[in-house]
Amino acid sequence: MIKSTGIIRKVDELGRIVLPMELRNKLGISEKDPLEIYVSGSSIILKKYNLNCVLCGNTKNLIKFEDNLICADCKEKIENLKTN
Repeated sequence: MIKSTGIIRKVDELGRIVLPMELRNKLGISEKDPLEIYVSGSSIILKKYNLNCVLCGNTKNLIKFEDNLICADCKEKIENLKTN
């Protein structure tokens, strides 16, 4: 559910907007944190980007595998498939 904050910001000449400090603090967004950009109809949605396993979405115990990240659990499942 989308909730209005009542905050309005103008886009500058370079296409930037400033996220209010109160929102950044509440959502744990720090300087240089990556944000994902989604589009839904005429809405733009920003979401704090978290690295996660491409197979299950887990964010812990990540391992790089052929330019992707997988978690230790998925790696173990893949290894078990090879032995069966």
